[in-house]
Amino acid sequence: MATDSGVAHDFDIVVAGAGPAGLATAIALANEGFATALVGEAGVPRDGRTVALLDGSVRFLKAIGVWERIAPDAAPMTQMRIVDATGSLFRPPPVTFHAREIGLDAFGHNIENTKLVAHLAEEARARAGLALFPARAAGFAADDTAAAVTLADGRRITARLAAGAEGRQSTLRRAAGIGTRTWAYPQTAVTAILSHARDHGGASTEFHTRAGPFTLVPLPGRLSSLVWVNRPQDAARLAALDDASFARAVENEAHSLLGAMQVAGPRGAVPLSGMSASPLTARRLVLIGEAAHVFPPIGAQGLNLGLRDGAALRDAVADARDRAEDIGAAQVLARFGRGRAADTQLRTGAIDLLNRTLLADMLPADLLRGAGLLALGLIAPLRRMVMREGLTPGLGTPRQMRRAPRGRAGEGGGDVVSPALDQHRNQA
Repeated sequence: MATDSGVAHDFDIVVAGAGPAGLATAIALANEGFATALVGEAGVPRDGRTVALLDGSVRFLKAIGVWERIAPDAAPMTQMRIVDATGSLFRPPPVTFHAREIGLDAFGHNIENTKLVAHLAEEARARAGLALFPARAAGFAADDTAAAVTLADGRRITARLAAGAEGRQSTLRRAAGIGTRTWAYPQTAVTAILSHARDHGGASTEFHTRAGPFTLVPLPGRLSSLVWVNRPQDAARLAALDDASFARAVENEAHSLLGAMQVAGPRGAVPLSGMSASPLTARRLVLIGEAAHVFPPIGAQGLNLGLRDGAALRDAVADARDRAEDIGAAQVLARFGRGRAADTQLRTGAIDLLNRTLLADMLPADLLRGAGLLALGLIAPLRRMVMREGLTPGLGTPRQMRRAPRGRAGEGGGDVVSPALDQHRNQA
């Protein structure tokens, strides 16, 4: 573990924020030979929340050398079911997506947030070229030659480029004058980890209800994580239940799909909201993760988008170094910002539209949503296209998240592209 001596340091890149996106990004940059500083204390509350790491994110974590540590605590998601439980007059049959249909063993893997962060923090401590500063970022400034992050204890870290990854209240974003658009939903997500009598078979099941999605996602063994989006008053009622009553309520809502249930971990409740920053860059600053975008816990897009931010930043600065460019130059950040803005806007719009159609309780919205699910169930090429796009964008996928071309390194393109074969990878 690299440490500081209590005085100002000069780095290539400073990453502010030690959540999963910040940790993974800092590790990826250090792996490329960039002198990297990571500011922040790793840790998230244990409130029953998990993250579904989709295929591209797993590839990224493999490429940066951390997946082997994470994998034992993660469960593969081999199927995804969507069940319309809205009570609509136009209710399509359930739709099941199979990973094998697009040449994958699994769509991704689900892991508890606290375990993911703990594993990434352990890897960060072991990384050469990565200096850890377990303190809060309290200020930011930049000029034509350098960026500077001031810590809460008064120390000042300088670098050629800064990445803000400190969440929705990002100090770096505010100091740089980047604006945000925020919105709230009349919903609260109830979260928990439960054991159940029947095996989940690697299937993630999402019931669409009038209050929002009710989702059970597999964890190792006969465990699943719950995200139950509900009206705030109903979420408060559920939160007040004892564990046994809560487990019965979950079993009833799941139509006993997994049999009898018991609470097997922490429970939590999170009000749903969204945030989008624009632009995603400023002078010698880029935003990644929840400093750039916040999603409701629907569709497993939030952290996966943040990891794509980090993987795209790795590509941008590696390419700049290949071209003998200043990694913090305006043209480098502009290229990064254009690609990330398109991905962010697409995901934000899709998740917002899905959630609002559930809440609308209007026949035209029901017809639109139902027709879409029916088409996905019946039209295989459309279903495969949607599955692929849901995992990673068709255009602009960061190199360490790409699948191997068909016919090479695994039938169906299932293997990770080796970083050693990445023509753009730099030798540190």
